[in-house]
Amino acid sequence: MKYILYKVIRTLGYPIFLLLYRPQFVGRENIPNEGGVILAGNHTNNLDAAIMLAGPKRVVHMLAKKELFKSKISNRFFRSMGCIPVDRSIHDENAKSEAVSVLENGEVIGIFPEGTVNRTDKIILPFKYGAVSFAKKTNSYIVPFTITGKYKLFRRSIKITYGKPYKVKDDLEKENNKLMNIISDMLKKEKNSEKRK
Repeated sequence: MKYILYKVIRTLGYPIFLLLYRPQFVGRENIPNEGGVILAGNHTNNLDAAIMLAGPKRVVHMLAKKELFKSKISNRFFRSMGCIPVDRSIHDENAKSEAVSVLENGEVIGIFPEGTVNRTDKIILPFKYGAVSFAKKTNSYIVPFTITGKYKLFRRSIKITYGKPYKVKDDLEKENNKLMNIISDMLKKEKNSEKRK
């Protein structure tokens, strides 16, 4: 069975993750049930990959830094989980090609366009062009998402919100700015909502 390790780990790990962090999932119905989809959003913590995998019902192929694939064991594990290694020091053509193939096969990719965890006071870091580039090449939907709150054990304090799906129609610079603005606006809305509580 395809992605059997992914499905086993998600089946076993999902209830544990829910118990430990009690995440809120909002707008999961915005993720198309079929066809190529790119989940793109902000990056707040190393645990973000876990909440990304826990949310959708579909298998999510995460783009992950190549350092995670160094040993034979870790390489086999992350590969079995559907992860795609990316060399962040270069324009990694192998990673791009693999991501495009996944999307053309009608599957889902998860990507953090900031490229790293945002440890600054800025609401969002400048986006790299991968998400919009993949979307344009494959005519896939982009589903923007935001992760807000903190990962606190046994506290309902972390939330992932999925926005409406859309397709890339313009040049990459405009589309990248559009994606940044959508996610930035979603983050501001979430933070304002928290302040009113």
